[in-house]
Amino acid sequence: MGIEVSIPGVEKAAPSGAKDSALGVRLWLLLLATGAGAGLTSGLLMKLLRLVQHLSFHYQQGSFLSGVEGVSGLYRVLVLMGAGILAGVVLLAVRHIPDHSGPGLNEAIRHHAGDLPERSMTVRAILSIVVVGMGAAIGREAALKEAGGLVAKKFADWSRLEPEERRLLVACGVGAGMAAAYNVPLGGALFTLEVLLETVSVETALAAFVTCFLATAVSWWALPNQPSYQVPVLRLTGGLMLWAVLAGPVLGLASVWFVRGIYWGKEHKPQGWKVVALPVMIFILLGLAAIPFPQLLGNGRSVVQEAFDVRMGTGLLCWLLVLRPLATMLVLRAGVPGGLFTPTMTFGALVGAVLGQPWSYLATTTDKRGYILLGSGAVLAAATQAPISSVVFILELTGHASPLVVPLLITVAGAMLTFRRFETRSTY
Repeated sequence: MGIEVSIPGVEKAAPSGAKDSALGVRLWLLLLATGAGAGLTSGLLMKLLRLVQHLSFHYQQGSFLSGVEGVSGLYRVLVLMGAGILAGVVLLAVRHIPDHSGPGLNEAIRHHAGDLPERSMTVRAILSIVVVGMGAAIGREAALKEAGGLVAKKFADWSRLEPEERRLLVACGVGAGMAAAYNVPLGGALFTLEVLLETVSVETALAAFVTCFLATAVSWWALPNQPSYQVPVLRLTGGLMLWAVLAGPVLGLASVWFVRGIYWGKEHKPQGWKVVALPVMIFILLGLAAIPFPQLLGNGRSVVQEAFDVRMGTGLLCWLLVLRPLATMLVLRAGVPGGLFTPTMTFGALVGAVLGQPWSYLATTTDKRGYILLGSGAVLAAATQAPISSVVFILELTGHASPLVVPLLITVAGAMLTFRRFETRSTY
């Protein structure tokens, strides 16, 4: 019998992702094939993303932000206008695909035994990765998660799995895509259990770990085997501990605003002729805003790294604190598909950086990067309502966050408790 444990914070009972008996040999083979397939598709999609980035902004080396900064303001507007036109045309065409009204990833896993709308989801995934490469302020992981889920669905259809087995396989495929997207195998496995399956048993845990670790390893043929963010080893100080206690509730309130803005964007997607027109208008607006603020383009990874490198002044941080989340909300308002992982983490990093600026005059021995790390983790945990996987994501993404685990947990707890007093929804 499997040992089943409910994830704290999940208010409704969720069905188990696997049978009570041990997983069969056939299902294990399918899990291995799904992990390898998710790693392969993740690598291919990331190569496509980089190709689009380099072609769009004419750079060969350096970060995406350096490529954006290397072109003129007018050129940025033209690229974003092209992205808006492409998005509008494709989104209109998707409406003619028979399964276009099918469920999204989370809904399909929770309520439809992992039966994904294969054709429309494939088109949306490719569109998502292309427009992110052209500068849309959304995350790249959505396409990789969808690709992993679609790989799993293909195997489930071919092998005619039972509904609960299909659900487990597709959830593991989605989590494997998440793991490969950011080289976070442990975080991806915990994300599968905490967010997608909403339950833990010995069988589901083993299935998630094996699939995510295999997908990450396979993705190394195209992606670097290193942390996403370069952060030095940070020292724990008393000033940082006190800041963690005081800043947690503030970060929780910021997360409430962010999640409500995300839902505003999702719930007001364009209809009729606006499906084509609104993406064009919003992307042109984003391009115009990117003339003085090139940091608004892309998923936000370069912004977080710039913050960790302490390259941005207080004024720029304050501007981005307002404009970056607004850019993401507007892109979602335009109906453009995309992920929210990196935009959420970016917003948290900016909130942490801004809150840490005045505190740094009192705690002079505390490295400012500590505030950024705690802020990104707390907002990510509160906004996704997934504290366990969020903490592990931060540890894996930075590589050197272990000395700050205690203040990170304190900040996450404060943010989570505050968030839940005002909001029950999450970005997932």
